[in-house]
Amino acid sequence: MIKYCTIVILVFLTGSVFSQESSSMRGSTSVDMLKAAGSSLEVILEKYGSKKTSLLRENFPVDERYKADYLGDGASGKQEYAYLWPYSGGLSATVALYEHSESKKYKSIIDKRLIPGLEEYYDDKRKPAGYASYISSAPVSDRFYDDNIWIGIDFTNLYLLTGETKYLEKAKIVWDFVYSGHDDLLGGGIYWCEQKKTSKNTCSNAPAAVFALKLYEATKDGRYLGMGKSLYEWTKTHLQDTDGVYMDNVRLDGSVDRAKYPYNSGQMIEAAALLYKITNEPRYLEEAQQVAKASFHHFFETDGSHRLKNNDNWFIAVMMRGFVQLYKLDNNPTYLQAFRKNLDFAWMANRDENGLFYKDWKGEKKNERKWLLDQFAIVEMFANILVLK
Repeated sequence: MIKYCTIVILVFLTGSVFSQESSSMRGSTSVDMLKAAGSSLEVILEKYGSKKTSLLRENFPVDERYKADYLGDGASGKQEYAYLWPYSGGLSATVALYEHSESKKYKSIIDKRLIPGLEEYYDDKRKPAGYASYISSAPVSDRFYDDNIWIGIDFTNLYLLTGETKYLEKAKIVWDFVYSGHDDLLGGGIYWCEQKKTSKNTCSNAPAAVFALKLYEATKDGRYLGMGKSLYEWTKTHLQDTDGVYMDNVRLDGSVDRAKYPYNSGQMIEAAALLYKITNEPRYLEEAQQVAKASFHHFFETDGSHRLKNNDNWFIAVMMRGFVQLYKLDNNPTYLQAFRKNLDFAWMANRDENGLFYKDWKGEKKNERKWLLDQFAIVEMFANILVLK
């Protein structure tokens, strides 16, 4: 009987949250997103944490059979702690929480918990220095340009929020590593991985443009603006599909991997929005709005529910960054209202008994193993949706 009642309640919540006339679509704040973000972060740090280190586990519950499948060919993918990419998602989430709460609590978590753990991945034995995909005390691991870009963006955001030069210094070090992956093959662009220079990806170029433009905002150094513009144009020329959405990568033989992931288009929205903010050139705003419209059509259900299509939650969170930046410019709430509706659902009806989130935005599949990055992504979105008034 209890199980039956639970199912009925979940079905009711799912239906009400995703009805076209739901309260969240009318701008209601039925879920306190700041509290939801804060409590979720606490759960993640507890469940994935280790008493002997600032490092985190890749999954909860710990799965000894798990093998990371995102490292490219030849990587074993099996380690005690999380790889850099999922770990760094905690920095992004907590920076977003700090930005929207201005709470010293989150600044303390960043400085005393997350950055010390992040430095376990720092590799200055190879030059230029950068962050490796796994902790530096382990055997040498590959270094991915995109992994470093996300960290560089977070350090730049921290500088813009606090004015503390230690963050800007780190961001500049990261930028030097990232741009070392640029060359003139294919007319420019940055490779995906330092050790596997076989493709130039949207995920290593669109966010690099964002990173460069944020560094320009932080320093007013015109070199960063020039590099940001160049990377934006290169990505637009080589990787935008005819529907306006961005494809994954171009190989050195000129062939294109046409897969489409939310974060790639989202970062081009953000880059275009930042370029408009900096230059006031109308074409950049128009391009941001065009990609936003195409992405909304491609990555959300078109049946009127505006439910997110299933994907890695972090890809969705990074896509949302672009919509947030665009909203700050054009004040069109349509897209963020759709995100808000999905996030209401995640909090009210798509968590397990530990307070961790399932991946299925329909609420039908209940994955037992929860990937660290999927969890941090929800926290980031809870924080960033607070921009919606």
